[in-house]
Amino acid sequence: MSIKQFLKDWTLPVAIATGTVVYLIFYWVPQLEPASNFFGPIIDTIFPMMVFCTLFSTFCRVDFHQMRPHRWQFGVLLAQVLLVALNVWIIFCVEGNLWQKILWESVLTCIIGPAATAAPVVTAKIGGNINTMTAFVVLSSFASALMIPAVFPLLERGAGLNFWTAFLIILEKLAIVLIAPLALGWYMQHYAKRLCEKIVSIPDLSFYLWAAQLSVTSGVTVRNIVHSEAGLTLLLMIAILSLILCFVLFLVGRSVGRHLGDEINSGQASFQKNTALSIWVAYTYLNPMASVGAGCYVLWQNIINSLELWEYRKKHQ
Repeated sequence: MSIKQFLKDWTLPVAIATGTVVYLIFYWVPQLEPASNFFGPIIDTIFPMMVFCTLFSTFCRVDFHQMRPHRWQFGVLLAQVLLVALNVWIIFCVEGNLWQKILWESVLTCIIGPAATAAPVVTAKIGGNINTMTAFVVLSSFASALMIPAVFPLLERGAGLNFWTAFLIILEKLAIVLIAPLALGWYMQHYAKRLCEKIVSIPDLSFYLWAAQLSVTSGVTVRNIVHSEAGLTLLLMIAILSLILCFVLFLVGRSVGRHLGDEINSGQASFQKNTALSIWVAYTYLNPMASVGAGCYVLWQNIINSLELWEYRKKHQ
């Protein structure tokens, strides 16, 4: 297998490894600290632009007339609500044990988060419906914006979380990275058709843009884990539990899809999460150590995505 073919087949693991290795090099080599201080703010500035470009290139392909509600979407949301309720009950049961509480709060941040904004990118690559997945991402974002300010004050009573304030802040963050590129994609399809066709004609553009974004995300994730105040045992427990959760959400989504008509989309919608938002809400409203769960989850979910892509290629060669 040529290097080019290997990179094409295993883009996501390569992106994860690249982001991880680059961060660890800067972390372990003191001489690189000036370069780290220089590039850090630049990466923080361009990362939202990378997310925007990835979604914009995806939404240029979306058929907005097909973005209608489907039964599987509400089935996945119902499963999410039930899992959130179960998780909250477990947190209440272990409230007296700080480490147990942090462990299960780290799980909650993953479950309660919305579907990943990049979920339509992977869904399109494995034979799913990009239109209905895009509709679900919008619906899921609104549902999470309702659940987070409703649930978190029950867990951290000193967080000072006002429902409407948190709801509007979360919606604002989601609107910047989701609604804006969605609206621009619609505009391009209707009023800049020639340019839109050129963007759509570039093979796998959104996928490779997402891989570049994933590389940066992986570096940031490793940084958060390295600098976490959690002990090694707790970190390992969070990592293992987030891996188990990844498979649970994937299987739950697939099960919902088998009964409600769209197994591929339901599986991706259930388990592929917007971990950036999950990390933010953990830092803002819960114990910051709980953010490690979402950090581990982003690595596991993209390993599973890679396996899905490999299986799909194998079936269609």
